[in-house]
Amino acid sequence: MRAVTLKAIGRVQGVGFRWATKVAADKCGVNGIVRNLMDGSVFIEAEGEDQRVQVFIDVVRQSPTDFGKVKHLEVHEVEPQNYHDFRITN
Repeated sequence: MRAVTLKAIGRVQGVGFRWATKVAADKCGVNGIVRNLMDGSVFIEAEGEDQRVQVFIDVVRQSPTDFGKVKHLEVHEVEPQNYHDFRITN
């Protein structure tokens, strides 16, 4: 089990980024949350099998929506929170 937090910086709000992130998470088979932050970035917690999480990180890094652009992606390893699905929280 691998768990990470991600902070996506760039054109990531107002472009369907959270919805596309949820779709990507569901396809990759990872659980967690995604939410907008006040600074214009997007925060993601994701957990699952190591390989699935890595594929998800790669998708987010390339932007899961054609309308968004991730200029920088912060990735931090964290303790799993035992999410049961993937949700948009705001």
